Amino acid sequence: MISIIISDDIRQKCPDYKVVVLTASILNTQFDALLWKEIDKLVKDYRQKYTTESIKDIKTIKATREAYKRCGKEPSRYRPAAEALCRRIVKGSDLYNVNTAVDLINTVSIVTGFSIGGFDYDKITGNTITYGIGRHNEPYEGIGRGKLNIEGLPVWRDSAGGFGTPTSDHERTKLSLDTTRILVTINSYDGSSGLLEAADYMSSLLKHFVSATDIVAKIY
Repeated sequence: MISIIISDDIRQKCPDYKVVVLTASILNTQFDALLWKEIDKLVKDYRQKYTTESIKDIKTIKATREAYKRCGKEPSRYRPAAEALCRRIVKGSDLYNVNTAVDLINTVSIVTGFSIGGFDYDKITGNTITYGIGRHNEPYEGIGRGKLNIEGLPVWRDSAGGFGTPTSDHERTKLSLDTTRILVTINSYDGSSGLLEAADYMSSLLKHFVSATDIVAKIY
């Protein structure tokens, strides 16, 4: 098991921060028609319920935006991925298929508003991961984004460096069709309310759509 450390930097800036760390063995696929049937319904309902302005008032998204400001980042310039997904929906754009593991993580993020990271467990270096704040000129390659300025962003690090932020995960640890073990972080910046429900929802989707086994989830 990987050890989890929440740094003093995060504790001081975001004293209510809580996270569920979930691990599982999975059998990933490129596309799952049944999952996308659920996603299409979710998208339709979401567009009827929210606007680009009202998204900011969703409790979990609002808390993430406030955490960005406390850590030193402008959330409208470096949008948390959960907010970016929701904005994409209400603007009328289609969601994109990456692979089933990523697609279902995005689903949970849209439904709950939590910032969620999904990583290939076997590509994480060392036995400890730490949640801290990005430093000046700290190297980071966001998935599909190239070099990303993570100074002032909350960031997960292993012994090789940063590998996950709420804005973008790192190319090094991204989920692929070769991923057989997954590590998921469900990040909350205003306490534990809703976290266990989000973890249960994540677990159910993982079991149903990527045949997950050996699921372990713990709140920190």
